[in-house]
This record gives sequence, C-alpha cells and structure tokens, in this order.
Amino acid sequence: MFKPISRRTMLKGVGAALALPWLEAMAPAIGPARLTNPPLRTAFFFVPNGVWPENFTPKGTSEEYDITPLLKPLEPHKNEFLIVENLWNEKTAGRNGHWPKVPAFLSGGYVVRTSGQDIDTGGTSCDQVLAREIGHKTSLPSLELGVDEPYSGVDNVGGGFARVYGCHIAWRDPNTPVPKEIIPQLAFDRLFRNSPSKPLISGLDPRREAIVNSVMNDRVSVLDLVNEHASSVKRKVSLNDRTKIDEYMESVRDIERRIESTSKPQPRWVNDQRFDLNRPAPGIPKSHQEHMRLMLDILVLAFWTDTTRVATFMLGNAQSNRHFSFLEGVESGFHSISHHEQKEDKLAAYQKIVGWHIGEFAYVVERMKALQETPGTTLLDNSMLLYGSTIREGNSHEHENLPLLLAGRGAGTIKSGRRIIAPKQTPLCNLYLSMMDRMGVTLAHFGDSTGRLEGLS
Repeated sequence: MFKPISRRTMLKGVGAALALPWLEAMAPAIGPARLTNPPLRTAFFFVPNGVWPENFTPKGTSEEYDITPLLKPLEPHKNEFLIVENLWNEKTAGRNGHWPKVPAFLSGGYVVRTSGQDIDTGGTSCDQVLAREIGHKTSLPSLELGVDEPYSGVDNVGGGFARVYGCHIAWRDPNTPVPKEIIPQLAFDRLFRNSPSKPLISGLDPRREAIVNSVMNDRVSVLDLVNEHASSVKRKVSLNDRTKIDEYMESVRDIERRIESTSKPQPRWVNDQRFDLNRPAPGIPKSHQEHMRLMLDILVLAFWTDTTRVATFMLGNAQSNRHFSFLEGVESGFHSISHHEQKEDKLAAYQKIVGWHIGEFAYVVERMKALQETPGTTLLDNSMLLYGSTIREGNSHEHENLPLLLAGRGAGTIKSGRRIIAPKQTPLCNLYLSMMDRMGVTLAHFGDSTGRLEGLS
C-alpha cells in the first residue's frame, strides 16, 4: 500500500525546489481542509477588434434564437451560454477606437489621455476587486494570461494614448496594471508554487527574511512600514520605475498573504478526476494556435485545481494586427482587415478571424463542460466565463451594444441557453455587480453601475 504524502511535498535539488502537482497519494493529507461543495469561478476573456454584427447578433427580439454564422463554433454548447445585448461603457463614448476602451472593459472608468507619465484608468478592474476580497482562499488570488507581448510607447495615430493601456484588462488600481503571463511554462509553474509551511528565518535573501519575520512574528505588514518612503520615491521616478516599484511591492504583499494563508489554511476544493497537462516546453510555441490552446488549458487547470477562482485572458492586445495566414483566405493583419470598408474579400477574412477566436472560447467551454465535479455538475456549471470585445464592430469602432457572451451556470444561479436583451445603453458594470454578487462580493456600486443586470436567473 502506498504511503500518503503531503501536498506540500517538494522536489528538492541544489539551489532549487519544485512543487508537485496534485497526486492521488495526497488525498489523505487534505482531509478536513477539503470543501464539500465546488467553489464558483469566474474568468474574463477579451478579444480585440470587435465582430461583424450582422453575423453575430441573432435577428428579432426573442429569448430563443437561431445560431448565427459567427456563433457556429458554440452551436454544440448552445444551452451553456447567454448572449448579453445592449451593454456598454459610457465613458468610452467619443474616444479613440481602441486604447482607452481596453482598460475600461472591466472597470467602466474614464481613461486619461497620456503619453505615459500619469496613467489613470479611472478605476480598479472587477477581477482585482474579487481577488482582493476572496483571493486569500486560494494559492493565487488571481491569474492573468494572454498571448501578446506588452506594447510600449505612445499611439500618436490613435490620439496620443500610452500603448500600455491596450495591453491589460486587469488593473490593481487606476494607475497599476497587473502584468499578464504569456509564456506557457511560466504560467504552468505558477500554479504549483507553494509558500513554506513554517517561517524561514535564515538562509533567505535579506529582504525576504524581513518579510517573513514581519508577517510571522510581528503580524505587521512590511509594506505599511515602508509605504510613506515608497510614495516619496515614486514621485521622483519615471512611469516605468513606478510600475516596477508597484509590481515589487505587490509581490511582497503576495508573499505576506501566502504566509498568512499557510498559518491559517483555507478549505480547498479537490477534484477526483484526472486532468492531464504536461509541463510546457520553454518559450512561446511557433504556432499561434498551439500557444493559445496551451494558455487556455492552463487557465482550465488553474480552476480545476482550485489554485485560483479569478482569471483574465487576453486573446490579443488592443488593435492587434497579428497575421492569421494559417486561416484560408487571410492574407493580412487582423486590425487592417477589421477596417473592411464593406469590401467582400476583407469582410470574409475578418469573419474568419473573429470566428476563429470564438472557436477558441468554444474550446474552453467544451473542456470545462467535460470535467465533472459532483454528480450532475461540471466545472463549467460552477463557473462564469465572460467573453467580449470593447468595440462592437471593427470598421466603425462602435461602442454601444458590445458583443458579449456569458458561459456557465454560475453554480445554478444563471439560466443559460438564451439571449438577454437589456435596455439600450445599460452599463456593463451592472453585469459585473451581478457576477460579483454570485462570487460572494456584494457592493452597492461599481464603476458606472446603475443597479444589477436583470434576467440572469
């Protein structure tokens, strides 16, 4: 008979330690800390350059609808998602077609036009609000993934907005983006990091020793001790340096949270089925589709292992001009094609790219639908997956009635398989309030919300 082992078992070598993934032998070690019901997860998927509405939005106004050409990849899963119509972010109206709309996607904030010295998105993204409130329950408060490297500089053609705006939908606060991971191996490894089971007070980098001692002994955040000095330093340095300082301090905060969580472990959800995913090779795959699928699988694995319950995924940066020449009939960049000027050949290519992205979302839906968590429920049933763009249509940059799909049943709180036609110009933040309610985070107001989105259940 095999001997049970601790989930915190590490593979150790000289100068390195690698955490093991979930093994059957770890089950006895989890015992009392195991949740009896699956948790609810939520993920936000951003896709650039809009859609072709004529072949995305169903005709008529009935809840029941026929699958449109662009939604064909999702046809086998029609009963698993909602089409949500007439939502928008009002503060993006009349602004540049791409750059200020992306950081407003999950916050509804007014994005300040800047070349980079005073970035301000006008709000914290809803995923980070969730991470702040429930992130202590999992190893990772949230997981940010994507497939495109961040941009730098200023988009002078697009009205003088810092291009960093277009690279992030997750914002820790109005001035601080949360970096997304685009390298599969690094994203995979993040899922299996473990904090020490007891304080390490020697042999560490001196800064880490200070963090551990502060948290474990004094129960005082080291950041509280240095915050005033850090604020003073940040006023004297460049935007890039401010961002680096913010990222460093957040990494310190993450260590503190993880140590605190170890001393007071939260009940975890453990799935008994297998979900096999080998550790990816280093670097980024040459094939864009392989890269996309690897990153999507890692997101599913993160939810399946209860490593996090909050995630964002960018299927491309703002104004992405990635070439999709692997699709038949597509011979130029995505953004260029999205300005189709009603020309048949460009419209056809545009829809192939849009349809391909919807197919990748369908892949996630299918993967999560196939993973049973309890008798009668799946990982998808216990999730909410929002897919959408910050513009309705690529040629016009229309900002009303954003193309939005909401998959999953929200642990039985969402009636899927239909369309919801909200009143025109309903704040997208109304939907976020409703989603946060279901995650156990109840706010009176978020962004430009005017109430909860009706009709989800």
